[in-house]
Amino acid sequence: MSTLTIHQFACRSDNYGVLVHDAAANLTAAIDAPETDAVRRALANKGWKLTHIFVTHHHADHTDGVLPLKAETGCAVLGPKGEASKIKGLDKLVGEGDTFAFGGSEVKVLETPGHTSGHISYWIPSQDVAFVGDTVFAMGCGRIIEGTPEMMWNSLQKIAKLPPATELYCGHEYTVANAKFALTIEPENNALQARAAEVEKLRAANKATLPTRLDVELETNPFLRPQVPAIRTRLGLEKAPDWKVFAEIRERKNRS
Repeated sequence: MSTLTIHQFACRSDNYGVLVHDAAANLTAAIDAPETDAVRRALANKGWKLTHIFVTHHHADHTDGVLPLKAETGCAVLGPKGEASKIKGLDKLVGEGDTFAFGGSEVKVLETPGHTSGHISYWIPSQDVAFVGDTVFAMGCGRIIEGTPEMMWNSLQKIAKLPPATELYCGHEYTVANAKFALTIEPENNALQARAAEVEKLRAANKATLPTRLDVELETNPFLRPQVPAIRTRLGLEKAPDWKVFAEIRERKNRS
């Protein structure tokens, strides 16, 4: 088993790009390609050559750099089979249950639709890391654009069942706003209060709040906590199924 080096960098207005490097195999993957120049700079900074791009979904702020970077480097581009018609430059289509080797590591593909209809996430069990695109954010989740609330809830449940120590790399720096909203849903959550204060300090120092960890999200992310009695009572949904409680939380976030 190889040890991977992961490099996260800010780009666009609030995106994060990520490079994953296997030194033994001399392979480097970009998780999405939000911005061509930013990926180029990150590669140059690390002294790595791009060999792969793993695309999570078709939105332009995750795919704008795919074709230019592929033309420059000849890298292989993998992406969601459910969005093959919406993403140019894909060489390999992957979906739920697929696995593939990246150097000495096995990558597992999870279909996590909701934000888009074919969104996928990449999980590397041996490294305790998952790249979840715009499905989960720190104390938040992606806006439901092409899917349904029930679909998105099922995707979140899939991620919630990964090992608790899994590091989650997300597509955007939304954490401060998410924390403020989360406190309107579960203000009595002490762990959430402490984390909200922590991320305010990080952002004031212009530091990233990501990656996050699944166990931290399970304690502080209201979108993963619709089963909590205090949340259900606050929303007046004591007897509703979890996905309907989630849907109400998501709708409130849309209006916030």
